[in-house]
Order: sequence, then C-alpha cells, then structure tokens
Amino acid sequence: QVQLVESGGGLVQAGGSLRLSCAASGRTFSSYGMGWFRQVPGKEREFVARITWLGSSTYYADSVKGRFTISRDNAKNTVYLQMNSLKPEDTAVYYCAAARKGGARPTEYDYWGQGTQVTVSS
Repeated sequence: QVQLVESGGGLVQAGGSLRLSCAASGRTFSSYGMGWFRQVPGKEREFVARITWLGSSTYYADSVKGRFTISRDNAKNTVYLQMNSLKPEDTAVYYCAAARKGGARPTEYDYWGQGTQVTVSS
C-alpha cells in the first residue's frame, strides 16, 4: 500500500514557476514508477510526466517538454515536478500517482494522491 500527498500548488502569474511535491508513505516507494497527471473540469485526466523507479528515465507530454522537470528522491520518499514558464493553459488540478509499471495512461497507475490546484493567471 502506498499513500500519496501532494503539495506546492497555488496561484502564479504566467511565466512564473512552481514546484510540486508528492510525499509517499510505505517502504516500497523506491520500487514504484511515479507519474504526474492533471485534470480540468469536464476533461479527462491528462498525462504530464513520469519517472522510472530508479529515476534513470523520464518522459514528458509534448505540451510541457522543456518547461517541466520531474525528479525523485527515494531517500525522502518524494517525487517532484518543477514547473517553469507556466502558461494559463497549465491551470489544472495536479495529481501524483504510483505504478508498478507506469505509463502515460491513468489506468496504469495503482495509487493516487488527492490533488493540488495550480492556477496560472494571464
């Protein structure tokens, strides 16, 4: 069992930066791939980024590539999402998720956090 708690969301102006954190409980955190997704009302949950269990590989949605960076610290049971050059279209609730075999689809993830709101003003 893995429990996930996101933090770091908030209101920021376009062009600004935020860093999201996702703290995980459980001794097996380091064996899970981790992902970040986002969702706006009325739309499906969208893949943002993911990182493999060792942190050796990262993957990004085209819409955030070059602006967002996913990383993890297995000693702290935490995964991060550094978001730079934020745009109004990045406004969403951001969720972190854990998977034994992670991919770009929400259905591939076993555990989810409660989400944190990110709002980017123009």
